[in-house]
Parts: sequence; structure tokens; C-alpha cells
Amino acid sequence: MGNFNPEMLQELLPQYYKRLFPYSQFIRWLQYGNIDKNYLAHREFSFTLEGDIYLRYLTFESQSDFETALKKKCPIKIDIGAVYNARASEHRRMTNFIPVERELVFDIDLTDYDDVRNCCSGASICEKCWRYMTVAVKIIDAALREDFGFKHLLWVYSGRRGIHCWVCDPEARKLTGQARSAVAEYLQLVSGGDQITKKVNLKGEMGLHPSVKRAVNIISDNFQKLCLEDQDILGEGKWSKVVGLIGDSDLKEDIEKSMNSAAGGIQRWNILSKKVKDYVHTKEWKSRKTSKAILQEIMLQFAYPRLDIAVSKGMNHLLKAPFCVHPKTGRICVPFNASKVDKFNPEEVPTVSSLLEEIDEFSKTASEEQKKVKDYKKTSLKGSIHIYEEFLSKLSEEWKGQLIEKSDQSMEF
Repeated sequence: MGNFNPEMLQELLPQYYKRLFPYSQFIRWLQYGNIDKNYLAHREFSFTLEGDIYLRYLTFESQSDFETALKKKCPIKIDIGAVYNARASEHRRMTNFIPVERELVFDIDLTDYDDVRNCCSGASICEKCWRYMTVAVKIIDAALREDFGFKHLLWVYSGRRGIHCWVCDPEARKLTGQARSAVAEYLQLVSGGDQITKKVNLKGEMGLHPSVKRAVNIISDNFQKLCLEDQDILGEGKWSKVVGLIGDSDLKEDIEKSMNSAAGGIQRWNILSKKVKDYVHTKEWKSRKTSKAILQEIMLQFAYPRLDIAVSKGMNHLLKAPFCVHPKTGRICVPFNASKVDKFNPEEVPTVSSLLEEIDEFSKTASEEQKKVKDYKKTSLKGSIHIYEEFLSKLSEEWKGQLIEKSDQSMEF
């Protein structure tokens, strides 16, 4: 969307930071109701400037400080880190400088699906492989809400080929490194590098864990379209990767004989499914390598979210801020609504150049009164900021409760 030229970025960013960046909402989020007066001041920010100049351990006292720095430096990337036990800018002077709070974060990138997606690779994306991200959001959002009870999840498009999730509940922000690792590993079902063929191993003889069963159900709703049609994982010359996950050689050979004569991926999947079910139901579990859950394992290996769990485990790990401009695509890192993820299309996300064009177009026909509205309301960024404000509105209910509790405590004597 919009004819963005990366060489024009340095000319466009000053306008974006001056006219469109949602400063008040952004700082309102990171102050968390200003219950702790040092919460913002102890937060680490980093800026990446043109020429790969990297500024870490930046701190800001207020919205005004942050806004001034952003307009002056015009970073091509803004990263958000942890809240420390002192100002991040003083880290060199302290011997016990440690992170004390940080949102629980998740990073999912389409490049981690390169072993299963057949339409694109590397930085390229299309509508077909973006469906992996849609499935990932549904699975992770459901697990975080239903299994852990988290409510305040901010989902953000990364601007190119991935998505980020910020879990902002007070309980999530206070999690220890060990607890973050436990959550991340609970959600990681696909593991192993390029040398590992079978990357999902369930103890399926006793039935599936409810969280895994829910993930399989979500994948089932999308498996035919995503894997069998769009990615054609059982297409000519491709099906051996799927059949290779079967552990018993006699079953594998039986399936392979039927694959060549089958007409297309959907028929091949139906044949494979029937032969697997017949095999595991007629053979005692001790005399076979193939698990009862092999069909679910295949579905999970080809469609379950690929998490970069190092990002989730590390409390001091930096993550790109919402509303950054991606320097290669020019697209804005916009929040989106997880409940409407099926309708989210990264190709329709506005670029910095298209937004500035929209302001100019608005001004051509607007009345003097209309021209007074905030610039973002003149553009297609308006919907994304509305989603952000809705998220903040729900989050502020937590702050009100904490402020009342704090007020009550101060009145006790």
C-alpha cells in the first residue's frame, strides 16, 4: 500500500513523528496508571538510527521528554526493554542493576516456517502463508487467556513478516525469568533444528492435553485450506516429507504405494488418515512406533506457531515498539484485534508515505473546522489507534483498582 521508497525514509520520518505518532496513548500505556512514579523513568528504550547507530539504555521522565527525543533523533526503529531497579541510563554506575518488571512478550516470524511453507521464503510473504500467522494468533491468544487467565494482550504487526504479542496484566509483568521460561516452554510444541525430521512428539496413547487438543481443533479448521491447498504439502514431489514422519516402515510403505495414484493433496490426506487409523487400532502399542496421535503430530508440525522462545524467556530482551515504521517496507507496526485476525491483511497496512498522502488529500476538501482534527484522524491509521485506545481503556480498569487499593492502604493507621 502506497509507493514507499526506503531511500525516502529519512525525509518521511520527521513528518511521521511530528504529525502521526500517538505519543499520549503510547506513554499512557507504559506508565500503567502512574501508580509507581518511577515506572516510566526506570524503563529502558533503545533507538536505532540511520547507519545502524544503536542507542541503548535511554530513559525518559515524561511524554514531553520522549516526544522531544523522537522528533530530534528520528530513529528508524524504537525498541522497548524492561523496567529496572534504577534509571537505565545509570546502569554503568551500579553493581546490582537488574530488571524488575517487563511485559511477557512473544515474537512469531514467518521465516521460522520456511521448512513447511512452499509459497514464499525468507522475507517474502503472501496471503497464502500469512494464514500461518492467523492460526498462530488464534492458538496463542486462546492459550494465554484460557490456560493462564491473562486478559490484557496487545497484538502488533511487526511491519513485514511477523507479529508480536505483549501480555500486560500486572501478574504477567511481575513474572520471574523462571516463570517466563515455563510459560514459553508450555507453549512450544515444535522443536528441533533443520537436522531433526520429526519436530512434534506427543504422548498420545493416553489422550491429548486440553491445550494441545484446542490447538489441534483450531488447526483442523484451517488445515485443508492452509496446508493441503495453499501449501500443497501432499502435492507431487512434496508428500514424502509428510510420510517420512511415520515411524513404522511397513505402514510407511503401504501409504507410499497409494500416494502416486491419488489425485491431489486432499485425497492423499484422506488415504493417509484412514491407513494410519486402521494401523494404530489393530496393532498393540508395544509392537508399533507410530503413536495414536501421529495425525495430530503431523498437523501440529505443519501449522502450530513457531515461537522464538528466547524473546519470551529473557526479561531484559528488547522488542520493537508498536507504531514504529518498518525501514524496508515503510509499513506501520499497527496493533490489531485478535478476535478479528481473519480479516487482518498485512498488504493493507498503511505505509508512512501513504499516510502523509492521505493527510494531503484530506486537506484538499476539508473545511477549516475539519482541518483542526488530529492528523491521524485524517488517515487510515485511525482504526489502528482506536484498537490501541480500546486496549488501554480495558487496561485502565486494572489501574483504577490498584489506585483505590493504594489509597485505602495509605488511609490505614
